[in-house]
Amino acid sequence: MTIEQNSLPSLLAAMPHPHRRHLLAAAAATSAMPVLAQAQFRVEVVGVGLNQLPIAIAPFRGDAQSPQKIAAIVQADLERSGQFRSVDASGAVLDESSRPDVALWRQKSADSLATGSVTRMADGRYDVRFRLWDVVRGQDLGGQSFVVTQGDLRLVAHRIADFIYEKLTGERGVFSTRIAYVTKTGPRYSLWVADADGENAQSALSSPEPIISPAWSPSGGQIAYVSFESRKPVVYVHDVATGRRRLIANFRGSNSAPAWAPDGRTLAVTLSRDGGSQLYTIDANGGEPRRLMQSAGIDTEPVFSGDGRSIYFVSDRGGAPQIYRVPVGGGNAERVTFSGTYNISPSISPDGNWLAYISRVGGAFKLHVMNLATGAVNAITDTTADENPSFAPNSRLLVYATQQQGREALMTTTLDGKIKARLAGQAGDIREPDWGAFQKQ
Repeated sequence: MTIEQNSLPSLLAAMPHPHRRHLLAAAAATSAMPVLAQAQFRVEVVGVGLNQLPIAIAPFRGDAQSPQKIAAIVQADLERSGQFRSVDASGAVLDESSRPDVALWRQKSADSLATGSVTRMADGRYDVRFRLWDVVRGQDLGGQSFVVTQGDLRLVAHRIADFIYEKLTGERGVFSTRIAYVTKTGPRYSLWVADADGENAQSALSSPEPIISPAWSPSGGQIAYVSFESRKPVVYVHDVATGRRRLIANFRGSNSAPAWAPDGRTLAVTLSRDGGSQLYTIDANGGEPRRLMQSAGIDTEPVFSGDGRSIYFVSDRGGAPQIYRVPVGGGNAERVTFSGTYNISPSISPDGNWLAYISRVGGAFKLHVMNLATGAVNAITDTTADENPSFAPNSRLLVYATQQQGREALMTTTLDGKIKARLAGQAGDIREPDWGAFQKQ
């Protein structure tokens, strides 16, 4: 990993060998509404998972004339989850009103079948309908219908995928959620908001000055981040819909690494106002911060546990960066990571079962996942420059940044590393992804 040693000295002091998220320059917010990105992403799914559900997604009637190929988007979503295996449905002539020949689809080894249609209405909007079938039992599992503008067709496809995922797995799908990430293109820095598959990217912030550490609020409507527009790190909260922002932390020294409490009322931050980099909590509207601990070491990168009772963080108090846990009210810190000599960038799954982090192994930075109940740790990537993991809101997937073939890219992976999807960016260096919350329907 390349570290810009000459920049941002206040943050260089935050860790003996700081992670890039602490060094990246960050963009100042603009008040303008988000605009469509020029760059889009290409999703490539690799790997084979165990116990995948075989599903056929028949071409939607009218898909060929639609500006968005609904069936293809649904299929890609389900494959990327690692829970489904696609059964070839090309050539099928079906829609949501058709009763399929379930014996035929059983012969094709499908357990379920999705059918539907896309119709452009006289007013320019689109009528999208679909139905899901249990092929094994010959049962109608229900369907949905939407009337939307062209701009919402991808969202409809993601919501159809969410419906199918939940019906067949019993768990909520994450395809209609959003991710955020930072890019650097030439001298310009941008904060992007995109669909969970990387498509439909919109610029929320753009500036010649740097940003770091974007973090979604639990409501999915705001992003906390650090801006260097004042020639020092300052924490802001940005409203995605309006572009408005509010200042949260601008104290003496460094203000960095914001993280939301699950209730959205509080942020954890790293401040150096009292000497050294220490952890504080602060009201989400700003105010006077409260220090969590008295530590002789450097404490940074806080994240809340899913239940809001604990804060995980990185500290060098033992001589090298490791991950610790402290009660949200403060007190004694407990070390969590013991394998490896350099562990940073913790992310806790919303269900509280998993810790994802980056471990330096022989000079390579690799994504690891720990089972918090057993302490068992697995390295789940074969790349060497992984950074900044973030869990999907259903705790089943991770998004992270890495380098492949000399280019930076976003990846999603299942927790066992068996199914990965590359979101190949064309908008410059891609950094610091964060997966947003479930969207309100």
